[in-house]
Amino acid sequence: MTETKEPATTQAAHYRRFIERAESAAAIVSAVGSFDEAVTYAINLCQERPLNRYAISDEPVDTGGLRKIIAAPSLSEAEYGLLREKCKAHLIDCIESGMRDHLNGVDVGLSYGDLGLAETGTLVLNCPDEELRLATMVCEYHVCVLPKSKIYADGYDATEQLRVFMQDAPTYTAFITGPSRTADIERVLSIGVHGPLELHILLLED
Repeated sequence: MTETKEPATTQAAHYRRFIERAESAAAIVSAVGSFDEAVTYAINLCQERPLNRYAISDEPVDTGGLRKIIAAPSLSEAEYGLLREKCKAHLIDCIESGMRDHLNGVDVGLSYGDLGLAETGTLVLNCPDEELRLATMVCEYHVCVLPKSKIYADGYDATEQLRVFMQDAPTYTAFITGPSRTADIERVLSIGVHGPLELHILLLED
């Protein structure tokens, strides 16, 4: 975990600002007390939302008999084991690799956030592994667990952490602010076209 380097009052201000900015960017922010709660949240979300799969041709997708999928490639062995067991109990498929075989859609992507930037409500994910990049891009609903201690005021405040990510080349660092959106077609705002339709941020007490 990142060491606390600021007074508690300042940390609390960053926390409140992060929530305000993230929600203004259409992210859904909740607090959880443990990873177990985060898993329950992701499973409930997966059950509540409709199954989504996409065709790569003009032919419609036959979703008959398909099960929902939660992709979580960056978890520890113990965390993934917990997720796998809970998914099994709810008849949900759970995967941690082989994302290229699921480019027609993943229902929920579950990940950890490496940093949070309060100024813009932005998540920062260090993604040296292609599996994590794909899981958070092709999923319909991205659930990201962010420890409160990893919320910084802004990019300048997180310079040292970002420098560490950049030095671990080749790498890929994603800055995620709200769900995917674009307005490049006749300036009409569309949500979820190039990535997740919804972003759920779970702030973890640590």
